[in-house]
Amino acid sequence: MPDKHLDDLFHDTLKDIYYAERQILKALPKMARNAHSDKLRKAFEKHREQTETHVERLQQVFEIMGKAARGKTCPAIDGIIEEGEEIISSFKDAPALDAGLIASAQAVEHYEIARYGTLRQWAIQLGLKDAAALLEQTLKEEETTDVLLSDLAENGANQEAAKAA
Repeated sequence: MPDKHLDDLFHDTLKDIYYAERQILKALPKMARNAHSDKLRKAFEKHREQTETHVERLQQVFEIMGKAARGKTCPAIDGIIEEGEEIISSFKDAPALDAGLIASAQAVEHYEIARYGTLRQWAIQLGLKDAAALLEQTLKEEETTDVLLSDLAENGANQEAAKAA
């Protein structure tokens, strides 16, 4: 087996999150279209714009490393997005749809938070200060989005879903 080091793991994980962000870009418009709440729709639209910036930042990190920006299939994000699509089809036009969309979006956020937190720490360990700063910016935005989604769930979507029960 070849000798692998932290820089190899960092690059491999970077490719994973790059793929994930690009898949999320494709999924967010469908989530926005299906949201009942205008606030949730706007949150998904705003997050799509942020995700475009996240992809650009990742491209900068690849450049810092002297590597081409390439993704590698991430079964975890594919599965999370597939679950979101199942919620859309199973709960279409149901009062619980927005609560389900938020839960799906938070699963995505939690995956991203885990990846960005790890990548940031590895970048620091590898002495990639500029990369660490870019990853930190994205991590903070993902954490902010998670808080926003929690607020939308706790102050609207969950109550709407419960009314019909």
